[in-house]
Amino acid sequence: MAALQWLMEEALSDALKDSTVPFQHPEAGLLDAYSRAVVGAVARVSPAVVHIQVQQKDSRQGGSGSGFVFTPDGFMLTNSHVVHGAAAISVTTEEGDRFPAELVGDDPDTDLAVIRGRSSAPSVPLGSSRQLAVGQLVIAIGNPLGFQHSVTAGVVSALGRTMRSRSGRLIDGVVQTDAALNLGNSGGPLVDSQGRVVGVNTATILGAQGICFAIGADTAEFVASRLIRDGRIRRSYVGVMGQGVPLHRRIVRYYDLPSDSGLLVESVVAGSPAERAGLRERDVIVRFAGQSISGVDDLHRLLTAERSGLAAEVEVVRNTELRKLLIVPQSQRD
Repeated sequence: MAALQWLMEEALSDALKDSTVPFQHPEAGLLDAYSRAVVGAVARVSPAVVHIQVQQKDSRQGGSGSGFVFTPDGFMLTNSHVVHGAAAISVTTEEGDRFPAELVGDDPDTDLAVIRGRSSAPSVPLGSSRQLAVGQLVIAIGNPLGFQHSVTAGVVSALGRTMRSRSGRLIDGVVQTDAALNLGNSGGPLVDSQGRVVGVNTATILGAQGICFAIGADTAEFVASRLIRDGRIRRSYVGVMGQGVPLHRRIVRYYDLPSDSGLLVESVVAGSPAERAGLRERDVIVRFAGQSISGVDDLHRLLTAERSGLAAEVEVVRNTELRKLLIVPQSQRD
């Protein structure tokens, strides 16, 4: 037994001395997978990210931010607060190509804007924010504090947040992340591990760390399409704020609902069409004008300018009872 133990100790000693036997950290595989995900996502999206410089009409001072090309014909998405009121807009690509751009349209209510220029950068299409999960890896790419094409990574901290835009309107369905954002990140893409754009970075909370926000990609896609078509967003208004929530399976089956989620009403604006219609806090909207409502984005898409003044039936689940109410949306003030 002593001889066997001696042989084993010698073999172990030789293995430790042998430089051809690499040391493996117990979590090396996990770290490699994380790194590969971030590197791959950045390689796919970063060439489409641009640095935006702005000269304002009312002063000699300029500003800057980020954006990204999201169509093959050079349309770029950014934040409204980056380009609103601009006298001149200049865009610089990752390769250093610089060119002027024009404002196609902006929507201060969602802090989104579309610009267009002679871009040599490739495009990256908008993905979807509907399937995001809390804890999921996300990556922010932008130009914080003038450091062009900087990359930060983090996780989705929360979904369905509500944030007040600079116009005073509440933006619903906002993605909260701890991927570090700074001045100049505004308008850049928030992407998942597959390199799909899931949001447009828009804001941080001054004095806080790890609390950053992005407008969901589904909202951005809807707003961008309307800005390209009309140059602005025309809306009607009902006066509710809320977030998407799952519905109990028994309620879905009993009432034969079209979706397993709905829009939870968190607050009703006093004097609004929603209050006049009898909507209450904790109601869950499941249909509007015969269309399925599974979250805030669904309702926003239906509240077009054409809906103003036209009565629409709203179906809500109140406690466990399905109720039908009549609501008349009104024109949103400019």
